[in-house]
Formats: sequence, C-alpha cells, structure tokens
Amino acid sequence: MTMIVRALRPDSPSDLEGFARVRRVCLPAMLATEASIAHDAATAHPDAHYRQLVAVTDGGEVIGTAQVGIAHDSPEPGQGFANVYVHPDRQGRGAGTLLLRTAEEYLAGHGARRVFCWALDGAANLAWAAARGYARSRSAHFLRLDLTADALPPLRTPPAGVELRTAASFADDPRPLFALDAATVADEPGDIPAQMSDYEQWLRNTWRDPLLNHELTTVALVDGRPAAFSAARTDGEGRYSTGMTGTDRAFRGRGLAKLAKNDSLHRARAAGVTVAYTGNDTENGPMLAINKWFGYMVDATEVRHVRELGG
Repeated sequence: MTMIVRALRPDSPSDLEGFARVRRVCLPAMLATEASIAHDAATAHPDAHYRQLVAVTDGGEVIGTAQVGIAHDSPEPGQGFANVYVHPDRQGRGAGTLLLRTAEEYLAGHGARRVFCWALDGAANLAWAAARGYARSRSAHFLRLDLTADALPPLRTPPAGVELRTAASFADDPRPLFALDAATVADEPGDIPAQMSDYEQWLRNTWRDPLLNHELTTVALVDGRPAAFSAARTDGEGRYSTGMTGTDRAFRGRGLAKLAKNDSLHRARAAGVTVAYTGNDTENGPMLAINKWFGYMVDATEVRHVRELGG
C-alpha cells in the first residue's frame, strides 16, 4: 500500500468526512464533524499558520490526520503544535511518522523552535513519541458520563444575587462572554500560556463554531456580571463535550462553576444528549473533583510531549 501526506482540501467532502471519522474513532471525547473541520480551516488566525494534514492511501482512504500550527496567542514566540492521530486499524504502516515529519518541516519553516504534541497513553504510543525525540511534558484525562443511565446531581436554586442564563441570551452582544473566556483561559493549566485579546477573532473562531451550542452553554451572573460559565459543544448525534468550564478569579470559591455545569448538563439531557465528555489536566485537582461529583469516569488519557527543533 502506498500512501501520501498532504494538506486537507476543505472543499472536498471525502477529505472532511475522512478527517472527522479518524478523529472520532481515535478520540471520541474530541467532537469532530465535517462542518467543524471546515470551520477550523476557514477561521484560523493568519499568524497561527494552521494546517490540517491527511495521510491518504492510493485508494483515497484517509487513515491519519494532523492538526498543525503556531500558538500565536502565546507571549512566548516559536511555540508550535502537531497533534497526530492514525486510525487504530491502520497503524504500523508509517502514517504517523510521515505526518509528524511533514508537520515538523512545515512548522520549522514558520519559525517554530519547539513542537508540542499529544500521544494517547499506552506503552506503544509513548515509545513511538520517545523514539522521535519527544519528552513527556504533562498529561490530561478525558472523562465520560452516560446521560442515559447515570443520575445527575439535582438542580438547586441559585443563591441570592446569582442568575443562570444561556449563552443564547448574549446573542446581541457576546462581548461580556469574551471577557470572561479570556480571563479564564489566562489561568488555565498548560505548558503554553495564552493571552486572548482579539474579540473579532474570537467571534469568528469560537462564538460561531458550529459545535458550540449556545442554548446548552450556561453562564452564571453575579449581580448582573458574568462570573462563571460552562461551554457546551454538541455534534448533533447525541454527543456533548464541555469546551471549557471556568470562573473569573474574583468569584472563585463560591461553587459557581459547578452550578453552571450542572445546569448545562441537565439542559443537555433534556435535549436528547446521551453521552457527555469533558477533559482535565491530571494536576487540576479542583475540576477533577467537580467532575467526580457529577459522576464522570476516566475514559482515556493523553500525554503531552515536547521536542526542541534542531535538537
């Protein structure tokens, strides 16, 4: 079997379907649809130099994918990423290696000095990353909650001064949600710090993401000010993923994130969602405790790796 690696063609239905299919099989917690893949390609910031790669057989089958780019919103320049996934039934044929090599060459050409990538936990995957010069950096859990069987904690009345609203209620002016998102992203655990400051880019890339469900995203307001939120992403096939749950630093310690997430999950179940996913850094004890309280169970673990280019 011969195989090539090339850029995804956003106008090709077969490329979009293949890319989304591989992502769903490899990591169900990371929702992907043809529309969301095309959206990512169309709305990426120019400075991200974002590229989606596909490994394609001579018969036209997409067997591997890579999401590649520069962390343009990091205060430290030269931070690249290359997240490679190969269909489990097509591994061992060199697709991952060719995808990663192509990604590294592309990133080096755009000034990357360091490349971060994820590898699913497991001896073979971790050995594969190490053999290509990547060192472990950190890890994250993906968690799963069966909404058809598992009982959710009961809804409770918000305390005085706190109001729960959906993101849809901010349709005329979502800027307050951008400010809240930016504040929480700045505090999110990770090895690449981020600074979100471009409102128009946020509108294009995040607010208008076809996976973001405005009706199921819950915002907790304190005295009228957005203080915490739980962003809901859905794929229209019964799957739900928490895009982000966070609280403005000034309002932490009051249970607002838990309140917002519980409201969002109840809305999701009522809307016909059957399974909910979420993800947390393995060192993020507070959010892991919240998700355990909801009944989430660890579904998969990924290990973040890093390599210095030229090293």
